[in-house]
Amino acid sequence: MKKKSTFIEITVVGKDRKGVIADITNFIFSNDGNIDELNQNVVNGLFGMHLKASFQNIHKENISIGMTNLSRKLEMEIKIHFQEPGRRKNIAILVSKEAHCLTELLDSKIQGKIIADKVVVIGSENSLEHIAKRYKIPFYNVIHKEQSKAELEILRILEKYNVDLIVLGRYMRILTPNFVWRYPNRIINIHPSLLPAFPGAYAYVQAYERGAKIVGCTAHFVTEELDQGPIICQESFRVLPRDTIKSIQSRGQKLESKTLLAAVLLYLSDKLEVNWGKVILRKA
Repeated sequence: MKKKSTFIEITVVGKDRKGVIADITNFIFSNDGNIDELNQNVVNGLFGMHLKASFQNIHKENISIGMTNLSRKLEMEIKIHFQEPGRRKNIAILVSKEAHCLTELLDSKIQGKIIADKVVVIGSENSLEHIAKRYKIPFYNVIHKEQSKAELEILRILEKYNVDLIVLGRYMRILTPNFVWRYPNRIINIHPSLLPAFPGAYAYVQAYERGAKIVGCTAHFVTEELDQGPIICQESFRVLPRDTIKSIQSRGQKLESKTLLAAVLLYLSDKLEVNWGKVILRKA
């Protein structure tokens, strides 16, 4: 019987320089690994790379030590995520003011729909702290006005809880490439429109003003391009003649909660695979 492969994900972030890809890939090959996927990008001098590799025989300690040495040599941040079948994942929920998505997710955790080890809530303000306390979930208020400083604090929290999945439950701040590249295909957002229609802010208002007859929401993975990430789930409803902006928003929020939950459950059940920017559902 053929031995199953062990998979790892490697993310590299830092100031752009020559030789990074060669050093990382040569290290993997020298340890009898195979590269299954590699994506890299440079924005304003910042280099980011996401690599998936598989090994028939893997020595985790050797890989960890080798990547630590490469991190020092390249003066870049390198993180390894080892595939751990059967381990319950840890989740961070990022929020701002709106409570509907957070409540839906925490209700589902209590009801046993969301099977996770640790859950932590991080807010850009403290409006929803009382909800986290009601569910006895840790809450961190990260209030830095400068997003780069806020993200440094958020990253420390994510490291503390060994977070596998980040869920944006109406988190009303834009994540930078420096953050997003560290969690490729591990950040799920809910957007209040049927993307690619009406990206950006005030999607319901845009839909109402344009006379849209069908309105909905989209759960998608987050990339460095705003509202352009691979789509996981979409749901919609018909706009009625009597609808106002307020009623559309109210109906939309109920749908947002359900759609975001559906995407999270698919992720936790390992049914999502991203191939060439498109989400594919794995067969059971």
